[in-house]
Amino acid sequence: MRETLQKMIHEALKKQNVLKNPDEIIIEIPKNNLNGDYSSNIAMQLSKELHKNPREIAMILQEQIEGEQIEKIEIAGPGFLNFFMKKDYLLDNINTIIEQKENYGKSDIGKGQNWNIEFVSANPTGILHLGHARGASYGDSLSRLLKFAGYSVTKEYYINDAGNQIHNLELSIIGRYEELCGRDSTLPENGYHGKEIIDIALELKNEYGENGLDLEKVKQKGLDYLLGKIKTDLENFRVSFDIWSSEKNIYKKGLVEEVKNILIKKGYTYEEDGALWIKTTLFGDTKDRVIVKADGSNTYLLPDIAYHKDKFARGYDKLINVFGADHHGYISRLKGALSMLGENPDKLDVEILQMVRLVKGKEEIKMSKRTGNAVSINELVEEVGLNATRYFFTARSIDTQMDFDLELATKQSNDNPVYYIEYAYARICSILNEYHEKEPVIKYETITSSYAIGLLQKMYEFRNIIEVAAKKKAPHMITNYVYELATLFHTFYAHEKVLTDDVKYTNERIHLIEATAIVIKNALALIGVEAREKM
Repeated sequence: MRETLQKMIHEALKKQNVLKNPDEIIIEIPKNNLNGDYSSNIAMQLSKELHKNPREIAMILQEQIEGEQIEKIEIAGPGFLNFFMKKDYLLDNINTIIEQKENYGKSDIGKGQNWNIEFVSANPTGILHLGHARGASYGDSLSRLLKFAGYSVTKEYYINDAGNQIHNLELSIIGRYEELCGRDSTLPENGYHGKEIIDIALELKNEYGENGLDLEKVKQKGLDYLLGKIKTDLENFRVSFDIWSSEKNIYKKGLVEEVKNILIKKGYTYEEDGALWIKTTLFGDTKDRVIVKADGSNTYLLPDIAYHKDKFARGYDKLINVFGADHHGYISRLKGALSMLGENPDKLDVEILQMVRLVKGKEEIKMSKRTGNAVSINELVEEVGLNATRYFFTARSIDTQMDFDLELATKQSNDNPVYYIEYAYARICSILNEYHEKEPVIKYETITSSYAIGLLQKMYEFRNIIEVAAKKKAPHMITNYVYELATLFHTFYAHEKVLTDDVKYTNERIHLIEATAIVIKNALALIGVEAREKM
């Protein structure tokens, strides 16, 4: 309907010899329905251009705009055009929703666009914690949203299975193995101390005895164990990946050496203090960066540049990286390096996750009661449930810090937004299961209340919300939308009976609430929440 109104206004302006791109005509939904179903400030936009009072322009447009969907147009304030629409299109949409079911709301705005989203990508040196959970929720929800909007999406996880952190993992496992064998041992200064390291060492002891270990077996055992746990935890979190890329394979393909040689050949490097530096200050970085240390080993940056060159070579239209808050300064040096290689840095978008705190009431919870370490994804899901965990992490824009409130997430009341939405869906399912006499409705004649119309308008907005949220890469807009939809349903249900002795009246409302349930379920699916039929 927004697009329809934009075209109507566009045609009316053409009659006044005013050329305006329809996409530039702003159409909004007023907060107060007394101001109509839709509103536009186009008259005020054109005031300077036409050298006329906005209300004068609005009056001309009021006479010129034509459309069978419009019931009336009112002029308000300094020159707002408020559109009151006939309700037929809203009522007809009930049948559209029921016919399309899980496809209702789908868009094709991303058709032909092939995007890659890399997220989580935690080092395989421990288990996944709160920050990883927020990144997993955002990356997965964004992928679902973009696919629903017509984009082709590849979800990718980059495994840092080479470099110093893996060497420290190896030494940490050996240290624990030696302890289990009753021998003196020292963990490395930057080693890993989680319970999982002891579990790996115990498996190695049981498998190979106490006579010493082959270092390559230690490394592979550690990687296999920890990466397997990460994959399992993510699957249990309703997150899966299409590609698992390996840093080790980037080295095996010779891409790291190739990229280094290109940078040297193009004159973007220099040697100082025995190290090889890259001139990232030419591209906005605060200082130049080392890519090869004086001892001949590579810094993390060099293989990462090679990895991104490999992603560019795969032909994606857009690359999205989801990084933690501590990576903000990394963006300019990575994009600068890609520019040096002749790639378009604008094809890479980096989304930064802000910090998350776990709180219970006013108290911050930093450590797991079970292990004394940071709280893991699994522990959080055990505490509050998977639906609540996915919803709460997606409910806030990732560029804001958030408090994950354990008390709120576990409340069985309307204060808890997840419970509130789930209860709306379960209530509808209960009614639909109770009523077995539904007949097709061709023309809706009894649905006239403001409560029902508000619900219908919100459902009609769904596709527009999908498109806006996809363009903004903002899945939190879906959580806001489905909460508002549930609120409108609860309000409707509080004021109108659904099951009555009037067959036509009841049948029309059965269709209305069935459509509502479909939209709630579709919206929740986009954020990785499963709609529950029973509470």
